[in-house]
Order: sequence, then structure tokens, then C-alpha cells
Amino acid sequence: MESISLLLGEALSPYQVTLTPSGIHGECRVSLTNTMGAVVVERKFNQAQLSDRRLLTDVVDGLHRDVLIAEGRLEPCVIAALRHAAQDKLLARRN
Repeated sequence: MESISLLLGEALSPYQVTLTPSGIHGECRVSLTNTMGAVVVERKFNQAQLSDRRLLTDVVDGLHRDVLIAEGRLEPCVIAALRHAAQDKLLARRN
């Protein structure tokens, strides 16, 4: 778990990453703390998500997005609009 913590710490710098066991099924709580010591984002993940490299990439992307939203640098409606636009492109290619 320490290597996962280091990987997350590198990917999500400058935030301090803390992993703590949470739950009876191997869940893990990931907390991101800013330089002033305030928790910016806190989420639970299944151990499998942190063990598989591809899933870990998705975890990092999700945490990065959550940090942007928490800090007011990205609005949730913007994410919805981007997803909708990507879906429209995919549908247009199929036709």
C-alpha cells in the first residue's frame, strides 16, 4: 500500500495523500490535504481499484477532477457538457 501512496502522491502533487483502511471488504479511504493542512477531497475506493494500474489511472483522473471542482477551478456542469459533446462525436462517427 505504501507504493500506491507514493504513486498517488507523485501524481497529485502538491497535495499530501493519505491512505487509510476503511471498511470490512478492503476499502481504502484516500484523503488529499492542501499545503495548509485542510482536507480538500476524501473518497473511498475498493482495493482492486488501487491495485490495477489501469484502474489506478482512473482513480487519479477522478481525484484530479474532484480537486479542480473543490477549488472552484472547474464547474460540474462543464464536465457534463464535455461528456455530452464527446458522446455526440461518438454517435456522429457511427452514422
